[in-house]
Formats: sequence, C-alpha cells, structure tokens
Amino acid sequence: MKVTALGVNSAFAIGKFDQVVETEILEQKLEFAVKKAKDNHSSLTLGEIKKIIRENSKRSYFPKFQSNFLLEFETKGKIKDNTYKLVLDFGSDIRHSLANIGLKMGDIDGFYCSHPHADHIGGIEGIALSTVFNPYWNNKKTEWLQKQKTRRDEDSNKPVELDLVTDRLYKKEKIPSTCKPDIWGHREVLDSLWDAARPGLDTLQGVKNVSLETFFNPIVMSKSMEYQIQEHETTWTFYTVESTHVVGGTSYMPSFGLMFESEKKKIYFPTDTLYIMPPIMKPFYESADIIYHDCETGPKSGVHSHIEEIRKIDSHIKKKCYLYHFTEEPEVEQGEFLGVLKEGEVHNY
Repeated sequence: MKVTALGVNSAFAIGKFDQVVETEILEQKLEFAVKKAKDNHSSLTLGEIKKIIRENSKRSYFPKFQSNFLLEFETKGKIKDNTYKLVLDFGSDIRHSLANIGLKMGDIDGFYCSHPHADHIGGIEGIALSTVFNPYWNNKKTEWLQKQKTRRDEDSNKPVELDLVTDRLYKKEKIPSTCKPDIWGHREVLDSLWDAARPGLDTLQGVKNVSLETFFNPIVMSKSMEYQIQEHETTWTFYTVESTHVVGGTSYMPSFGLMFESEKKKIYFPTDTLYIMPPIMKPFYESADIIYHDCETGPKSGVHSHIEEIRKIDSHIKKKCYLYHFTEEPEVEQGEFLGVLKEGEVHNY
C-alpha cells in the first residue's frame, strides 16, 4: 500500500501570495541597467532598482491543500489493470491537490468519505460530472457506449461511434457498476453526501430519477463488516472505526476512520476526532503501528484534537503518530512524534 498526503491542512487554512522573480532574468536586467548607467556616468537609484524588480516579478500562489490521502494498491483497478487508487476523503480543492501530483479526478477508482463536512465531501459534484460524461473513463465504459455495429461498419475503417451517456440514461439504462468510480462509506454518510450534492447533480438533461447510484458505484459499509484488498502476497483487511467528531446540543456527528491490517502492519486513519484516544478508543491506538492523526493548531475549535491535548498522551502512542490537518505546522520536539506530514509526502507499506 502506498500512501500519499494530497494535502495536510485544515478546512480553513489558506495559502500565501508572494512576489516571485526569476533570478537569472533579473540578474541580466540589472546587469544591463548598471552598464547603461555607467555609460551615462550615473548610478542606479534605489527607486530604479525597485522598479526593475517589480517589472520582472510575478505574483504566485502557494496553496495549503485540505487534508486528503491517496491510497494505492497494486491490484486490479477499474482504470488500470495493476493499480487501484482510493482517495480517502475529498474536499473542494481535490482537483488541484490531485493535479499537484500529476493526476486528475477521472484517474481515481474509488473515493471514501468519513463524514459529510465540506473539506471531506466538497469535491463530489466535480468528481461526478467529470467522470459520468467521459465515455473513455475506462475500457468497459467505452465498450458499453459503442453503437450496434452493422455489416457496413465492420467492413469500413471508420471508428465505431459511441452513444451519449445521457441517451442511454434517457432510455432507462443504468451505467454498469464497472463503468463508474466506487464510493465507499456508511449509509448515513452517503445519504448526507447526496443531500449536499443533489442540487448540482439532479439536473441531467432529460433524465429522471437521478441518484448517487447514477454517478457512482456505492459500497455501503457496515460497522460490523471487514473488507479486503489483495496486494500480491499481502492481504489488507480494513474496517471502519467510529470516533466522535462534533457534539452540539443533542446532535452528534461521528467520523468513521479506517484501520488497515496486514500480517506485518496495522495502519490507522482516525480521520477527524474531537478527542485524542478516549478510553473506548484506546485499543485501536495501542494496536496500530502507524497512526495518521488530525492535529489542530491555533485557537481551539472544540471539534478537533488540539496539539496541546495530543502532547499529553502516552509517549509510545505519540511516536506512532504522523500529524496533519493543521492551519500552521505545529512545532514539535525531535523524536516526539513519528513525524509532521508534508504536502505530497509518500509512505510505502
């Protein structure tokens, strides 16, 4: 299993704008200006230097992508025969964070959603629309959309025409599950996800009874079920682990983390947590070898584990933790944690 941190920042973290200059070009410009000044028996003023720098710089944006992971398994995928790509949570910037590592939304075989907050479901409409209308999303979809061949078609060298997806849907055909990305999650999470996405996805031209199943192959997960992915000789067994995320009045929102187990490793993604290792969750933290844990910095919001609380847990647990989901990177002592995740960081297990 290969884990890539698509982003490591909190929902409200933003990047920064900087004025950037290309050193080589700027040096050439200044060298020319200095020579010209010498020829005219004068010197460059500070104002003239600032003007040259300003005219030869551009504004660049350095984003802070929301906290999402890409999990890759060397097994049969829907797009490639040798890799199944699963995105663990997807926010509104998912297309940018994927592009940052050379991928697009249509390159992903499946998506997992832990809970229905914007930084975890915000990219759903773009994912759905970018894949449903793509007749070449995978070979099976292209085959499904091929028009019926005639003898004349077979004898010609013309490429076989494809039906529009909406034409097939209008005829009340369903897109086969092999021709659309998987979406994993608990029933209540998927229902909330569809409620949020429905206004933007319920308007396919001429098509009635649009649902989440129109765009995705839902894999409805259960608290009591285990799932498996075979990767060469390694069997990864995974299951959901419910943690408390938000408690407001009489309302409660869980976040369903994932635990991956093989004969050699146990990797735990609690996803968003209100408490760091409450007593009822201690067995999961104790048994895991690697923990990817959300870590709030700055003012406490009351819905994420804060760095101040995380510092208080047992030392042997902290040494298993990669910290992420922060606004500003936390300052930690060397060796205190397994690490503080960087955007684009890759781990292989």
